[in-house]
Amino acid sequence: MINRENIRNIAIIAHVDHGKTTLVDAMLKQSGTFRENEQVDERVMDSNDLERERGITILAKNTSLYYKDTKINIIDTPGHADFGGEVERGLEMVDGVLLLVDAFEGCMPQTRFVLSKALALDLKPIIVVNKVDRPNARPYEVVDEVLELFIDLGATDEQLDTPVIYASGRDGWATAEYNPEQPNSDLKELFELIVREIPCPECEENAPFQMLVSNIDYDDYTGRIAVGKIERGCVKTNMPVVVCRADGTTARAKATKLYTFEGLSKAVTDEVGAGDVVAISGVADINIGETLCDPEHPEALPFVKIDDPVLSMTFSVNDSPFAGQDGKFVTSRHLRDRLFRELDSNISLRVEETDTTEAFKVSGRGELHLSVLIENMRREGYEFQVSNPVVIYKEIDGEKCEPIEHLTVDVPDEFTGVVMDGVIQRKGEMINMAPTTQSYTRLEFLIPSRGLIGYRNELMTATKGTGIINSILHGYEPYKGDFASRNRGALIAWENGESITYGLFNAQERGTLFIGAGVKVYEGMVVGENARLEDIVVNVCKRKHATNTRASGSDDALKLVPPKDLSLEQCLDFLADDELLEVTPKHLRIRKRILQTDLRAKARSKAQQ
Repeated sequence: MINRENIRNIAIIAHVDHGKTTLVDAMLKQSGTFRENEQVDERVMDSNDLERERGITILAKNTSLYYKDTKINIIDTPGHADFGGEVERGLEMVDGVLLLVDAFEGCMPQTRFVLSKALALDLKPIIVVNKVDRPNARPYEVVDEVLELFIDLGATDEQLDTPVIYASGRDGWATAEYNPEQPNSDLKELFELIVREIPCPECEENAPFQMLVSNIDYDDYTGRIAVGKIERGCVKTNMPVVVCRADGTTARAKATKLYTFEGLSKAVTDEVGAGDVVAISGVADINIGETLCDPEHPEALPFVKIDDPVLSMTFSVNDSPFAGQDGKFVTSRHLRDRLFRELDSNISLRVEETDTTEAFKVSGRGELHLSVLIENMRREGYEFQVSNPVVIYKEIDGEKCEPIEHLTVDVPDEFTGVVMDGVIQRKGEMINMAPTTQSYTRLEFLIPSRGLIGYRNELMTATKGTGIINSILHGYEPYKGDFASRNRGALIAWENGESITYGLFNAQERGTLFIGAGVKVYEGMVVGENARLEDIVVNVCKRKHATNTRASGSDDALKLVPPKDLSLEQCLDFLADDELLEVTPKHLRIRKRILQTDLRAKARSKAQQ
């Protein structure tokens, strides 16, 4: 075994919005990765459009920097539980982790999840208490919380003996001895700590080449690019390799081009040695979890088990009256090819054929996981329909069991009662309640995953936008019983046409409208939310009949309440079992599965018999 003293491989892990990407920004800037006059965006690692718009990290990304003579390979991981698969495979490439914890929020559900994965792989942790300069920060209490979490997760004595450093990723400084009056000026102490505490890769340099593929990149010219850490040996340009697949078969290939990560870009190189992270092109059908080996020694490496999906939806061909008007890719073949292509890099996703060629069952880790896929597809020009999200049940010891989430809600004290009522109605049970600051309380519940579908928007309304909600999969428990998933009905368009102010004015008395005047609608399309539980058919295309007393411009005097413009997540939350969401590059339309009013009535009476 040889220690590669000049290399460190680390992952930055944390709960969502605790400052991982911002800290990586500061590390890259202070290590001299960018030129002095170079213009660099904030959160430069969030390169995807959706990541920039939502302010979250969706895909784990590789970068590297040099501190003195040491190359530090960094993996920036997502914080949302829905993208836990990205974290799990990212940890395969590293020898240690920076565990970031917000100095105000402390340990959150995803902090527990990512730390448990790191400890299970026996990775060396460094605790980084970030955002110590924010109001109401409580850095020393947070350190105690983190150490308690280590003990809860069964950490070894070596793992418990972990260093702590206090930082402000936004201002780019870190210090082991925090003094609010004299904060540090740079990240030098953090760099020194990484080099000193994170073990260098132990590897066999002169042994046959072996590398586990932990990520897949793509290039329009060279095709698929395999990314991973070389476990032993070295790889050279145009070297023959063997792919050891998950099913036990092997295939021959050639490493036509090699890249190492240099800052935010990839640099072409001729040879990469053991312990370093490399990107290899030339292996056409390589997948995450497969092993690249020396042709004489085809030995597969074990890949981390990815947690199973908990939610599924049906993706189907758009068959509404407006089908094919917006999209570039509209057929079942287009839809099938795109969904199965997503499996190449999205390892937490599952796609299954159904008994019809027009529909596919897609399963993921949560609503956000699936909604990001939907949004990416519509931006690429796809047109399709999706059903409401449903949880995936398991049979354990002959009993029907459902996924249970550990839900954490931070709310002002005045709203604790309304939050507790809302969660308990959805079969949740409280497990903890504690004050966090002067006027905020943290409530913790165990709640069925299906109880969270649609609850986030309800919570935001109930707490006037002040509630902070987080959840993570806790496990599976016996089915908790039925409850109403939606307490409002739908306003449904009566005929095909264009919405008119007069028709909308009459309809808005019934509830909240989703559309304004001049919008094309079709029979069976949902145009609003009823104030009551039942569905109502409304005629939003209705015009006012002319009379002798009618004054010109009287329609203009009608005042319409501005329509509620639903986001993709809000549309998915709203969907009932008998509804679909029509997704096109330009529109999101909620519709009934059965469009004709009379056929819906017949189906309803048949179901009640």
